[in-house]
Amino acid sequence: MSLPARVLLIDDDLAFCQVLARLLGRRGVEVQARHDAASALAAVEEFAPDGIVLDLKLGADNGLLLIHDLRQRRPQARIVLATGYASIATAVDAMRRGAWNYLPKPFDIEALAQSFAEPAAEAAPEPPAEAASLRRQGWEHVQRVLAECGGNVSAAARVLGVDRRTLQRRLAKRPVRER
Repeated sequence: MSLPARVLLIDDDLAFCQVLARLLGRRGVEVQARHDAASALAAVEEFAPDGIVLDLKLGADNGLLLIHDLRQRRPQARIVLATGYASIATAVDAMRRGAWNYLPKPFDIEALAQSFAEPAAEAAPEPPAEAASLRRQGWEHVQRVLAECGGNVSAAARVLGVDRRTLQRRLAKRPVRER
């Protein structure tokens, strides 16, 4: 498995970017990091990356919404959406928007190399034999509705029939872990 020659990291976590850039640099990959959408879009044109590691939550920006603009500026670049808030709904949405693959955080450098090497459809793991818990299914439903509302929390809250602040508090929490 090989990594792209030039990788653009788009993540608001400075420590994560530094560590990942150092690991990629040791493998001979030329790396640049950006921490917001505006500077990332400018860097795509200047740096011309072969691969892009994009975070789902970029402070005030949404990585899912950024995929379209990245594809327009650099259609041949492989975009891997990496997130600590992994869900089936966001994975499907990312792929529909043009991401090459989807990678839940934390990940190692081998998993990143593999995510650039083969399409997600071929690399997708088998679904679990047992059904997800009710709490996990609820979390996935909230993520799906939010994606259908284009990331608009107020619209998603109306669809779900909850107060906007309640939905914001729920979205700030980590996804439910399966046991």
